[in-house]
Amino acid sequence: MSRKPRKGYFVRGQFVAEGSELDEEFKRELRGDGPSKTELKAQSAELQALGEALLGLRADLFEPLELPSRLLDALDELRRIGDFEGRRRQGQFVGKLMRQLDDAQIDAIRAALDEQRKGSARDTLRLHAAENWRGRLIDDDAAVSAWVTQFPDTDVQQLRALVRQARKDAPAPAAAQEAEAKGQAPRQGRAYRELFQLINAALERAEAQAPEVQPIDAEDVGYRDDGRAG
Repeated sequence: MSRKPRKGYFVRGQFVAEGSELDEEFKRELRGDGPSKTELKAQSAELQALGEALLGLRADLFEPLELPSRLLDALDELRRIGDFEGRRRQGQFVGKLMRQLDDAQIDAIRAALDEQRKGSARDTLRLHAAENWRGRLIDDDAAVSAWVTQFPDTDVQQLRALVRQARKDAPAPAAAQEAEAKGQAPRQGRAYRELFQLINAALERAEAQAPEVQPIDAEDVGYRDDGRAG
């Protein structure tokens, strides 16, 4: 007895049986009444990655999210698992729980992660600015006046004392060249590190007072012949 042929059609050389999951997907795409299977898979993967990224979120940004206890437990378990296959399965479970959150909760998670990324970039810029200021203060007497103009609350005596000591402790040119030839940083004294801490703290306070202002970099400050900031 001959077998009754299945009803269906071909799409790009592939047979699609009527009533199958693939058939339903094609029909949804044609009607435009919902995401395709491919789109749903991509959304699922994105939510799983978003959930796993929560493991690296700072506590002050994580706690206000008030995530469901099941998701919190799943994230704790994911943090503890060390083997690859176990983490893969647990990550999928985290993704499943993430799909149960509403849009407002997902938006809040994205905003928290974005805030942390912006903070990290801001910290990097500030540290770079602090390094530039330290180098300028040690190399150029005029930079002290420029710094005090920008940061009038600075303890000028402490600043000058640290600059003088950092200059005194600086390695000899031959020793610095030898260290650089070995791919090492020249050995510096305590004042060199304390000067950096003073500068970085001042820049950090300035950021707190005006969060949208970029750190003031020594390279951005112009100088007139009399040594004052221009």
